[in-house]
Amino acid sequence: MNYKLLTLALLISISACNTNSTPSTPANPLIGTWELISATSTERDATVSTFNPKVKMIKMINPTHFAFFSHDLSKGADSTTKAFVAGAGTYTFADSTYTEHLDYFIDREWEGNEFKFNVTIKNDTLTQKGVERIEKLGIDHIIVEKYKKVQ
Repeated sequence: MNYKLLTLALLISISACNTNSTPSTPANPLIGTWELISATSTERDATVSTFNPKVKMIKMINPTHFAFFSHDLSKGADSTTKAFVAGAGTYTFADSTYTEHLDYFIDREWEGNEFKFNVTIKNDTLTQKGVERIEKLGIDHIIVEKYKKVQ
């Protein structure tokens, strides 16, 4: 018997075997830690930058939850930027729609609200654009935030 032919047949048989019967789930590109690098807010016809280089903000996203934190880089020494902000909750992500369900926030009036964003990711930059609307607080603006993935 020709051993080369037998070896070839064995290799083909082994490669045809599928040890994983379920298709793999594509990786969620949102998962990771992101640092805010720019932000704008548009209300009516006015767009303003809401990014402050003296404040650092990060957003952490795992498969089911998100959290964001920001604080001043002067460690409280500069009274104009002295701040700490935090929020967290669950999210859904389908196609390019990222929806945050804000469960925890430093300002309790924001809790329990849902915010829907269109998300694009190019290389290590995540851009989210959407409407923040809370009628009881008179908040109704479009935000655009850009984040760079923290390595």
